[in-house]
Amino acid sequence: MPPADENAVGDDDPATAGDDSAVGNDGPSDNVAAADAIDAAAAAIQQGEAVVYPTETVYGLGADATDPDAVRRVFEIKDRPRSKPLSVAFADREMAEEYVAPTERERNFIETFLPGPVTVLVEQAVEFPAVLTDGRPTVGVRIADNAVARELVRQAGPITATSANESGSPSVRRVQSLSASVREAVGSVIDTGETAGTESTVVNVETGEIHRRGALADEIEAWLADN
Repeated sequence: MPPADENAVGDDDPATAGDDSAVGNDGPSDNVAAADAIDAAAAAIQQGEAVVYPTETVYGLGADATDPDAVRRVFEIKDRPRSKPLSVAFADREMAEEYVAPTERERNFIETFLPGPVTVLVEQAVEFPAVLTDGRPTVGVRIADNAVARELVRQAGPITATSANESGSPSVRRVQSLSASVREAVGSVIDTGETAGTESTVVNVETGEIHRRGALADEIEAWLADN
């Protein structure tokens, strides 16, 4: 089975000067600015828009994962084939379990590796829009090891977890690297500086298959062999 999201995030200078929702990462008012940027991004998501947000891997493109129209907008912004499902970002394990039904083995894996740069394919408990999953029974679960990303999801609810780039283009580590088309299409950008850049590892714990090797791939492989 193909991965839920080959660009999962687990995943932007002067160009942000006109964006009131963008925030840098220096100065004494960083915390207030970050909070304001999160609030603005959450409001944009709740209005059906897509936003750019940071993770511990790359910048992500987030929209309401429960809204079919918002999900379609993400596919359009990325020019992404509908046959490639999107993953979903959750604020924490408790939120994730409101929407997915992990097996005992999957739950143990999630407790070990999440929050972290890992996307886990898990059976849906609450059905997400078919456009998000391509009609498949599983969905990619992402809980970022990034406080800004998790707070955004706490406020907005589950959002799409896919990199903020057009399909086939490099993932974005800095807001300055966002393409003009992506920047113009989103309602908000949260800029917290450069990210680590390593993609999340995508794994099906039940089958023991790693669909994409990324961060922590060796550790995940060892866990799968031992558990």
